[in-house]
Amino acid sequence: MRLGEIVAEPLRHVAQLTSGERDGRVEAMLEEVGLAGLARRWPHELSGGQRQRIAIARAIVRQPAFVVADEPVSALDMTIQAQVLKLFGRLQAQYGFACLFISHDLAAVEQVADRVVVMQGGRIVEQGSRDDVFDRPQHDYTRALLAAAPVLDFAGAAAGKS
Repeated sequence: MRLGEIVAEPLRHVAQLTSGERDGRVEAMLEEVGLAGLARRWPHELSGGQRQRIAIARAIVRQPAFVVADEPVSALDMTIQAQVLKLFGRLQAQYGFACLFISHDLAAVEQVADRVVVMQGGRIVEQGSRDDVFDRPQHDYTRALLAAAPVLDFAGAAAGKS
């Protein structure tokens, strides 16, 4: 499928949308994620970051109230991760959807989360506000994860945690 078709797929069963309205919504969403004019391209023609933007566009084209983002930046380099996280935050603020952000990348979690749940072996070992979990971890596993995690700064560069 071409990119426009991929983004349009969730709209396929929205009966009240005309073909023109659907195409307009797809083009607007592509513009929102920084890929305006690429609707006729194929996925293999895109970089990993651009593909992730297509996945985000497809996830929010129907303006859902809730989005599950499972490892949304795991395969991206640090600079592209920062760009995608910034985009995700902007779209979440703009469209007002709640998000379950699942990640092993604590730097990414710290950038996007209001509340954090830490799991070990399928069990919740700690939960709380982002600030509580990152600044005042209570569980040994959480402390070990934080000690081992690189920090993603706002410029998008990786820095060792001191």
